[in-house]
Amino acid sequence: VSECYAENVIVLLSKKWSLTVLAHLYEKKVLRFNELIRSIGIISPKSLSQRLKELISMGIVAKQQYNEIPPRVEYSLTESGKDLTSIFKLLEAWGKKWGKKTPL
Repeated sequence: VSECYAENVIVLLSKKWSLTVLAHLYEKKVLRFNELIRSIGIISPKSLSQRLKELISMGIVAKQQYNEIPPRVEYSLTESGKDLTSIFKLLEAWGKKWGKKTPL
């Protein structure tokens, strides 16, 4: 049985907050944890932490830690994550064309 790569991506992206986190990182390029929380507005720290861990483990988001006091950690899209932006643009175009006509 061959692995369905598209299904794996769809499962990840369909999880709550995944697309939102990726969209904010795409728009802002680099964000710290609290900046992501403020940018998104209604996500809990626990939910954001879980989603970031999954996105990092998939190689979609990069975590950069700096040896400073206080510690500084920044998140950004990897090359793999940046490649997903073409999917976002296609979904947005589809939504504009068909979203209002398609019952969810």
